[in-house]
Amino acid sequence: MRKTVLPLFFLATMIFSSGFNTWAQDGDNTGSNSDELLQLLNDAPKKKRNVTATFKTTRVVTGHSIENTGKGVLDFRINHRFGAIQGGLTTFFGLDNANTRIGFDYGVTDWLSIGIGRNTFQKEYDGFIKARILRQTEENEMPISLSYVGGSSIQALPSPYPDSIDYPFSNRMYFFNQLLIARKFNQWLSLQIMPTHIHYNLVPTTSESNDMFAVGVGGRVKVSNRISINGEYFYRIPGTEQLGYHNVFSLGVDIETGGHVFQLMLSNSMAMTERAYIGQTPGEWRFDNNGMIHFGFNISRVFTIVRPKEFEGSRNNIW
Repeated sequence: MRKTVLPLFFLATMIFSSGFNTWAQDGDNTGSNSDELLQLLNDAPKKKRNVTATFKTTRVVTGHSIENTGKGVLDFRINHRFGAIQGGLTTFFGLDNANTRIGFDYGVTDWLSIGIGRNTFQKEYDGFIKARILRQTEENEMPISLSYVGGSSIQALPSPYPDSIDYPFSNRMYFFNQLLIARKFNQWLSLQIMPTHIHYNLVPTTSESNDMFAVGVGGRVKVSNRISINGEYFYRIPGTEQLGYHNVFSLGVDIETGGHVFQLMLSNSMAMTERAYIGQTPGEWRFDNNGMIHFGFNISRVFTIVRPKEFEGSRNNIW
């Protein structure tokens, strides 16, 4: 037994010693090898990190924000806009009158969302798609985020004309296209620009254009981890706007409480579809009796319909 163990012991010692000597002889090259390794690591392409939480929810106040509903997530939204606070105690500062929208937003993919809703204001149904085109990166290789939103709405009110006058269904339809260009400057400030086009199939007079253009500006100032102050303003391009209406301005506060996000706001618009609150706001932002300021709120509750891991697993099983 010893005759077997001792030769193996000496053989292992010789191999280790020769390896040690070889390492010692090459010791002068270890620095260069380390430098080359570090150089390779530095030259390796770094994964881009997208900027997140530019806004708290998918809406700045009433208008869309750059944020998308997550993939496989359903966002159930209840929005209220009350009557003008100028009504005083007679209308309980507008709370006696309310416009309600109930809607559902769904994240089809990480870059595509869809949504539908129903408004009590003029019995209007609406729908939209939102597609993410560019995302701001933390390394600032892409300085902005860019999304497209397009949608339509349909009024369900009875025909405003006598039965003897033809009122085709197309007269009830409206369409809008919008770009969302946003940048998160730091942890507490985000800004967004919203070029907007709205098409009205029917306008009040022949002198008014069926196509209206507007430019919106929105922003968010973060006050704490759960509270932010938001604002948005839409300027209607002269020559394209409908007569008798005003530009809309809205100011709100976002409050996050777990799975809920409450948005409290003041706006001179009672409507919540693009064709109405951007292009057809009847009241001015004034607190005197010549203005119309409406209190409102949004409630958002998200539900995970398709979990990412389960979805990927099922997709792998299919393919």
